[in-house]
Amino acid sequence: MNKKCTKYEGLFIFADEKTFEKHLSECPDCQAEHEKMQNISKLLQEVKPVFVQRRKRTAQLKIACAICAMLLSGTVMGLVNFNTDISDTIKYGSVLCAEDLGLPVDSYGLILVE
Repeated sequence: MNKKCTKYEGLFIFADEKTFEKHLSECPDCQAEHEKMQNISKLLQEVKPVFVQRRKRTAQLKIACAICAMLLSGTVMGLVNFNTDISDTIKYGSVLCAEDLGLPVDSYGLILVE
């Protein structure tokens, strides 16, 4: 029974080019494995443009979403800063009370119930 050569992966990864080519010329098992790997490499090169295009499209969508978010937040902040009615009632640390809302209150500031 003839044992199959298992050196292909180790030589492909760790050996220099001359040693790897020398072993390929001598070993039919590694030659067959090398041909399989070359065919797989050709298939991957064939479908590579599809994945690159998909990656570019995803990046373009992310950029478009970021621009939309910036425009929306800029618009909202512009409305709050330039509209004095909104900016006067909404300030950091200010609290709206029942009297500000026009409800009847007693001397303690609680809603007056009659």
